[in-house]
Amino acid sequence: MTLFVKYDLDLLCKTLLKEQLNAQDISYRLGSLGEIHIQGKLSPEKQENLTAALKKYGIDILSKQKVSLIDRIKNAIDDYLRNEDFRTEKLSTYLSNKLHYSYAHLSTVFSENTYMSVENYTILKKIDLAKELICNTNLTLTEIAFRLYYSCVAHLSRQFKKTTGLTPSVFQSIMNKKKN
Repeated sequence: MTLFVKYDLDLLCKTLLKEQLNAQDISYRLGSLGEIHIQGKLSPEKQENLTAALKKYGIDILSKQKVSLIDRIKNAIDDYLRNEDFRTEKLSTYLSNKLHYSYAHLSTVFSENTYMSVENYTILKKIDLAKELICNTNLTLTEIAFRLYYSCVAHLSRQFKKTTGLTPSVFQSIMNKKKN
């Protein structure tokens, strides 16, 4: 039996951060996604304990602001692609509103540090989601294209083949053979 769940990553992360920061008796204020404003200075011991506590949940404390911003951009893109509620607005608008920077600034920082554009990263993530949907659901390629906001199956197929070297149909048949 497979259960499909929907979860709010932002709420999940904020709840986890609050629990860990409170457990360490640290005064803080949560900012936007990926930002914690600490009141006062953290002793090296408290910082080490917090780092270890968060590491258990796959959360790393980043030392550089740009690295943090890039991580926040990637997380916001993932949220945007996985949550259909956000897709009433363009990705550029969503990123600007969510991260409180102009899209031009976000795009520049992202491409300077990852050597790929936000658009190319988004395409890669969409293809990853298409692979996931092909492998884990019984959706048709038309339904997958619709769910990922492609204008048609042909557009999805072109990007899929350009990214993976395979058409979605060939990928689907390979994955079906592996399952059996």
